[in-house]
Amino acid sequence: MRAEIRLRHYSLRTEQAYVDWARRYIFFHGKQHPQALGAEAVRDFLSYLASERHVSASTQNQAKSALLFLYREV
Repeated sequence: MRAEIRLRHYSLRTEQAYVDWARRYIFFHGKQHPQALGAEAVRDFLSYLASERHVSASTQNQAKSALLFLYREV
Protein backbone atom coordinates (compact mmCIF):
# COMPACT_ATOMS: atom_id res chain seq x y z
CA MET A 1 0.00 0.00 0.00
CA ARG A 2 2.82 2.38 0.86
CA ALA A 3 4.45 1.83 -2.53
CA GLU A 4 1.23 2.67 -4.38
CA ILE A 5 0.73 5.81 -2.29
CA ARG A 6 4.29 6.97 -2.92
CA LEU A 7 3.95 6.23 -6.62
CA ARG A 8 1.04 8.70 -6.72
CA HIS A 9 2.99 11.34 -4.71
CA TYR A 10 0.53 11.53 -1.82
CA SER A 11 1.74 13.38 1.25
CA LEU A 12 3.48 11.54 4.08
CA ARG A 13 0.59 12.30 6.46
CA THR A 14 -1.89 10.85 3.99
CA GLU A 15 0.25 7.74 3.68
CA GLN A 16 0.39 7.33 7.45
CA ALA A 17 -3.36 7.84 7.82
CA TYR A 18 -4.31 5.45 5.00
CA VAL A 19 -2.01 2.69 6.24
CA ASP A 20 -3.37 3.13 9.76
CA TRP A 21 -6.99 2.91 8.56
CA ALA A 22 -6.19 -0.22 6.56
CA ARG A 23 -4.54 -1.75 9.62
CA ARG A 24 -7.52 -0.91 11.84
CA TYR A 25 -9.89 -2.37 9.25
CA ILE A 26 -7.94 -5.63 9.09
CA PHE A 27 -7.76 -5.93 12.89
CA PHE A 28 -11.47 -5.11 13.20
CA HIS A 29 -12.21 -8.18 11.09
CA GLY A 30 -9.96 -10.53 13.03
CA LYS A 31 -6.87 -10.16 10.84
CA GLN A 32 -8.61 -11.47 7.73
CA HIS A 33 -7.05 -10.56 4.41
CA PRO A 34 -8.94 -7.73 2.65
CA GLN A 35 -9.43 -9.99 -0.38
CA ALA A 36 -11.62 -12.22 1.77
CA LEU A 37 -13.77 -9.26 2.79
CA GLY A 38 -16.28 -7.38 0.68
CA ALA A 39 -18.54 -4.36 0.61
CA GLU A 40 -20.49 -5.56 3.63
CA ALA A 41 -17.30 -5.69 5.70
CA VAL A 42 -16.48 -2.10 4.73
CA ARG A 43 -20.01 -1.02 5.64
CA ASP A 44 -19.75 -2.82 8.99
CA PHE A 45 -16.46 -1.11 9.79
CA LEU A 46 -17.71 2.36 8.87
CA SER A 47 -20.91 1.79 10.83
CA TYR A 48 -18.84 0.71 13.84
CA LEU A 49 -16.82 3.92 13.62
CA ALA A 50 -19.96 6.04 13.57
CA SER A 51 -22.10 4.21 16.11
CA GLU A 52 -19.63 2.87 18.66
CA ARG A 53 -16.53 5.02 18.27
CA HIS A 54 -18.55 8.21 17.65
CA VAL A 55 -16.09 9.57 15.09
CA SER A 56 -16.91 12.69 13.11
CA ALA A 57 -18.15 12.63 9.53
CA SER A 58 -14.79 13.85 8.24
CA THR A 59 -12.99 11.02 10.04
CA GLN A 60 -15.44 8.53 8.57
CA ASN A 61 -14.78 9.99 5.11
CA GLN A 62 -11.03 9.63 5.60
CA ALA A 63 -11.45 5.98 6.59
CA LYS A 64 -13.71 5.41 3.59
CA SER A 65 -11.17 7.02 1.24
CA ALA A 66 -8.39 4.85 2.67
CA LEU A 67 -10.42 1.69 2.15
CA LEU A 68 -11.41 2.73 -1.38
CA PHE A 69 -7.72 3.26 -2.15
CA LEU A 70 -6.90 -0.13 -0.65
CA TYR A 71 -9.44 -1.95 -2.79
CA ARG A 72 -9.05 0.01 -6.03
CA GLU A 73 -5.31 0.60 -6.19
CA VAL A 74 -3.64 -2.09 -4.09
